[in-house]
Amino acid sequence: MTRLMATVACAAVAVSAIPAMAAQQCAARADMVKALGENFHENPSAVGIVNPNVVLEVFVSDKGTWTILATDTKGQSCVLSVGEGWETAMNATSAPGI
Repeated sequence: MTRLMATVACAAVAVSAIPAMAAQQCAARADMVKALGENFHENPSAVGIVNPNVVLEVFVSDKGTWTILATDTKGQSCVLSVGEGWETAMNATSAPGI
């Protein structure tokens, strides 16, 4: 939870015009990506389209920390979840001997 608050605090500096509740969880995507990279060494790992208005992204570090962001068409990103212990699943068709 401290990690989430640190990420949001770094990114929220640029979004003081957003209502207080949103500023705690959301910021411009560029600010979120910068904060995740600089503070947690997380980089984009996966992306998917939720609907025509929202894209979901997973950011992961080499140490296994991860953050899931949802970004709207206006470039506003919100942290949906954070955690540790991320492992990339191996595709069964590419595994040796399968």
